Amino acid sequence: MARSRKKASSRSGGGRSTKATSRKSAGSGRRAAPADAEVEVVEESKGLGIDDGIAIITGLVLLAAFLLTDHYRGTRYGEGLLFKGQYEAPSE
Repeated sequence: MARSRKKASSRSGGGRSTKATSRKSAGSGRRAAPADAEVEVVEESKGLGIDDGIAIITGLVLLAAFLLTDHYRGTRYGEGLLFKGQYEAPSE
């Protein structure tokens, strides 16, 4: 079997070396805002926001889906966590 040669890595410093330099000139930096600039303060509303409403509705829908599924399994199959065996015919 023939021996394979390793390729020269581009990181091995094959004669080229680059240095990172800054492209910004010293005078083009951001300038500080004047000290007398006014800042408007905006207060948040004290009520529930849309994010809170979505989280509450999602939780209620998931709880209702669990309860309805458990109720269905309890009435049809006699299984479930909460409604197990409540709807069976009385044995004589």
